[in-house]
Amino acid sequence: MLSHLRPALVSMGLFTVLLGLAYPLAVTGVAQAAFSHQANGSLVRDDKGVVVGSALIGQAFTEARYLHPRPSAAGTGYDASASSGSNMGPLNADLAKRVRSDAEALRAENPGAVIPADAVTASGSGLDPDVSPAYARWQAPRIAKARGVPVAGVRTVIEGQVQGRLLGFIGQPRVNVLAVNRALDAQYPKGG
Repeated sequence: MLSHLRPALVSMGLFTVLLGLAYPLAVTGVAQAAFSHQANGSLVRDDKGVVVGSALIGQAFTEARYLHPRPSAAGTGYDASASSGSNMGPLNADLAKRVRSDAEALRAENPGAVIPADAVTASGSGLDPDVSPAYARWQAPRIAKARGVPVAGVRTVIEGQVQGRLLGFIGQPRVNVLAVNRALDAQYPKGG
């Protein structure tokens, strides 16, 4: 019996040290050395080194002078601990009501303009940090008015932040909301 138990205990101890300690430490070390920014959450810092957000997690910008993100179904909005979609299907009455309400508010903001789909639909995680270039451009008149600057200036800032498809064919062009809002504050610090 002891002859069977001893190899099992030694194997368990060896693999616990190897796979539970050595391997995670090695992977963490490589990640910190080669991909430090990503391994630490892709945090965005201001000029003083204070964390203002993450390039990977959306935030609720609600002031008229900022680019607004997609709607979020994560908790009370962009709550990373409650990350999830709403699980409402396209025929769900509550979803249709919310989309209709959001669309009415957006029509009042920018009458006559076609509302991009991502302006009224949440992402799967509810934490999407990006919007489509079309939705970003759609918001330019509101932002320009709130900041007291020309619409063309806001559009120039937005165009400077458009990211293309990964490797030229993966995904869709996108605009990071936090990056645009930081660029707007840098370009127009006092509003105009």
